[in-house]
Amino acid sequence: MVRALSMDLRQRVVARIEAGETVRSIAAALMISPSCVSKLGKRKRETGSLAPAKIGGYRRPKLVDEHAVWLRQRIRSAPFTLRGLVDELAVRGVDTSLRAVWVFVRRDGLSFKKNSGAG
Repeated sequence: MVRALSMDLRQRVVARIEAGETVRSIAAALMISPSCVSKLGKRKRETGSLAPAKIGGYRRPKLVDEHAVWLRQRIRSAPFTLRGLVDELAVRGVDTSLRAVWVFVRRDGLSFKKNSGAG
């Protein structure tokens, strides 16, 4: 996964920019890309900060609202498999993944044990 540059390196880049060095000479001296140097300079000019921006983001789950209500009712009504639920959701027009259904079922504590433990 990508990691942000250290604050020390960010400060050295900006100090060199402010001293009048070229983007390419700074990049070569500090062994980073020229685009990184220019982006750090732009970030400092626009925000006044050198702190890294957030990497990644949050994706709202698809299985909310009416889909979640339907899914809870469906799980309680009859035995199910996760793959089967994904297929049933696809028929209803919800494009989702096996993992998303698993997370939903797990989060809500809605499980179905195929083996009741007898035997």
